[in-house]
Amino acid sequence: MAMRIALLILALATPVVYGAQHVVGGSQGWIQTGDYTTWANSQTFAVGDTLLFTYDTTHQVDEVNQADYNSCTSSNAIKNYNGGSTTIPLTTAGPMYFICPTPGHCTQGMKLSITVVAAGTTPSGSPTTPTVTSPPPPPAKNGVASISCNMNNLMFGILLVFVTMFAYMG
Repeated sequence: MAMRIALLILALATPVVYGAQHVVGGSQGWIQTGDYTTWANSQTFAVGDTLLFTYDTTHQVDEVNQADYNSCTSSNAIKNYNGGSTTIPLTTAGPMYFICPTPGHCTQGMKLSITVVAAGTTPSGSPTTPTVTSPPPPPAKNGVASISCNMNNLMFGILLVFVTMFAYMG
């Protein structure tokens, strides 16, 4: 009995770490007239966080390298996203570059450059208080359900199942 209680307390005391979700462009989303340099400078992007791009059908999101970002070229895109709502997990530290491949949009400023830091670090000169963003708009009603799960959530869920199993086993 004491073992079951100890396991239950351990499971409940285990912290679950969630990464921050950064809504690109804040409440305005991924639009042609956004100021993404100023927006990105107000954020701290860390491994485990996600970027959420929300946009209409006239836009897309291309992940590109630095040279293609600088020249607004999407012919060598690393990844292309469309559909109005795109969540991109930040899995490695370093720079990342995104542009809208619609002709003329990138050259008018619809491009985003970020630097992802290792989890648990804060780059010098960045604010140490978290940035609160408005919740993202609901996804488009296209009949497709989306479930977001990271490794911490999965491990916590598995641990919770095992603890519950052991608590009921006699």
